[in-house]
Amino acid sequence: MKTSLAAIAAMLLFASAAAAQSSDGPVKFGVLTDMSGTFSDLSGAGSVEAARLAIEDFGGTVLGKKIELVSADHLHKPETGLSIAREWYDVGGVDVILDVPNSGIALAVANLARDKKKIAMFASAATDRLTEDSCTGYGLHWTFDTYSQTNGAARALIDKGYDTWFMLVADYAYGHAMDAAMREAVTRNGGKVVGGVRHPLNTQDFSSFLLQAQATKAKMIALASGGNDTVNAIKQGNEFGLEKTGQRLASLLTFITEVHSLGLEQMRGLQFVVPYYWDMDEQTRSFAKRFYDRLKKMPGEAQAGVYSAVLQYLKAVQAVGSKDTDKVLAKLKEMPIEDMFSRNGKLLPNGRLVHDMYLIEVKSPQESKYPWDYYRIISTIPAEQAFRSISETKCPLVKK
Repeated sequence: MKTSLAAIAAMLLFASAAAAQSSDGPVKFGVLTDMSGTFSDLSGAGSVEAARLAIEDFGGTVLGKKIELVSADHLHKPETGLSIAREWYDVGGVDVILDVPNSGIALAVANLARDKKKIAMFASAATDRLTEDSCTGYGLHWTFDTYSQTNGAARALIDKGYDTWFMLVADYAYGHAMDAAMREAVTRNGGKVVGGVRHPLNTQDFSSFLLQAQATKAKMIALASGGNDTVNAIKQGNEFGLEKTGQRLASLLTFITEVHSLGLEQMRGLQFVVPYYWDMDEQTRSFAKRFYDRLKKMPGEAQAGVYSAVLQYLKAVQAVGSKDTDKVLAKLKEMPIEDMFSRNGKLLPNGRLVHDMYLIEVKSPQESKYPWDYYRIISTIPAEQAFRSISETKCPLVKK
């Protein structure tokens, strides 16, 4: 019994010390990311470096103490990601977890952040559940989500005259979800879905699916696949000469690292929506140059989102003179979120950061004038049009 009481006392003392360290210690960020897997190029080491650049730009200190940064690879294993997050919050003194390129892990981390009254800022998880039915009040969705990628794309492209659509989607959960969201978005914005087909995972030959799409004469063929399936569909779409027939391909979620990997010859003419492009203006180019000097590649939207999240959190901490979670959250929702990444940004009560998005088209090799000159911005989608309005949210924390 004495041993048990001593152990309990020791645990209570340790927990008290950890809590004191968390409330009185320096601001500490933890980048929970993919260092070695399928998302390592669009997040990974680049997200860590983006956080470091933001800390440096802020001056390296806040409230008189040096800002700290740690990182870890979640390996796309929910138990691993959650274990790291719990250790960071409970023992490591981490105030904010960043990035999290895996929607399942992000949802788990958001729940943990709520339980620990800490903050998580998601830059590369796609699911809009983070601010909808699974909102927690402590998980902030910073960059893009499934709604912005479907509704934003549908609205912008239909406004350009692409009002008939064919859905070419993967036959598994992600494809099904994006298919449903895109059909709703097309209809909501005055377009019409004239056909669709689901393809198996790891499809090598898309010819029969593309023939079905051609037969409908749909102006836009929307792809909701991933990895090699998206690559194969795009390659074969070009071989079919879709562009010459007046049909276009739109990918529902594409990153600049994929365009770089595949090359402009394969990706030319593809249209999709992005929250950020490195070559948009002097602000984005300045950040991108410094990023490139360190990693020899240009930053993508998730990495730019990490930079923005760190910078805005630090501004809020400085403004309230404390890293008290609820006070910082209130300040973030009160102040405009304007920086290199976020234009016309505002943090909604459900944790969704709304900001301008951009409809882009991938250039041809002949149009590209210098390395990483990949996109042509066709139009800007205003923040209030790009994301779901707060009046439509299913977040149970928001009073209608």
